[in-house]
Amino acid sequence: MEKFLNLLVAGTALGSIYALVALGFVVVFKSTGTINFAHGGFVLLGAYLTYNYSVTWDLPFIVAMLMAMATMAILAVILERLVLRKLVGQPAFTVIMVTLGLLILIQQVQQSIWTDSDVLLDDPWGTDQWEIGGVVITQVRFFTVLFAAIVVLGFFLFFRFSAWGVAMRAAAIDQEAAMAQGISVARVFAISWAIAGVVAVVAGVMLGADSSSVNSTLSFTALRAFPAMILGGLDSPLGAIVGGVIIGVTEVMTTGYIEPNAEWLGQGFHSVMPYVVMVAILVVKPTGLFGTRAVERV
Repeated sequence: MEKFLNLLVAGTALGSIYALVALGFVVVFKSTGTINFAHGGFVLLGAYLTYNYSVTWDLPFIVAMLMAMATMAILAVILERLVLRKLVGQPAFTVIMVTLGLLILIQQVQQSIWTDSDVLLDDPWGTDQWEIGGVVITQVRFFTVLFAAIVVLGFFLFFRFSAWGVAMRAAAIDQEAAMAQGISVARVFAISWAIAGVVAVVAGVMLGADSSSVNSTLSFTALRAFPAMILGGLDSPLGAIVGGVIIGVTEVMTTGYIEPNAEWLGQGFHSVMPYVVMVAILVVKPTGLFGTRAVERV
């Protein structure tokens, strides 16, 4: 039982990170209809910017995170304005290929600026841990879940009560109707990309803390959250959260129970299992757990 609870805690913490990454995907897709594969690069760059502000510039860690969030928000808006906005009305495949190109470009920029293969974030929680009834809870996992909860609460309050949150919800339902009501859809697009950049920093920092270092593979690790977005529903923030936790727990449980007893599946089967779960759920519910079902008039 202790093993199960420890794996459940670890899986929930990992799932919280995946939920943060998936939220970045969802907020852009919900507003613009674009699947932003460059989001993995946002996560990577956000983690390195936090390292740069915290370690290189010797700023307090929280200040460094806030500065990285501001930087990524500005960068995301610039990319949306200069690149993605030019592709409005173009085929979805074209937009996807452009975001993949942006991901590769961001990876190259990161390797050119930060040549070290691995860097330490110098995060304030370190390696301390607590033990409650045989269940080990590290400070990293505690803060991971805490930050995820804060971001989720922020999402709820923003979309529910702020004017721009309501505008984004309206634009997601019907862009032409939103424009007729005086809502600037272009500004909604920019805000959604800025929010994705901010969330990417939190996800990148927590991924770096969870793996004890930040390196160039972080963007690929972030893309492992893609099944969480699909499973939960492309346009559902709640689905991103639930899907992230499901995928995180699935990975960790597979590592703890299945891989040691089924060596013929290979050591990396924990990375495959989330896709197995995703396919199984999509066969039953093609729009994902909380995705909006398309309604067409005939």
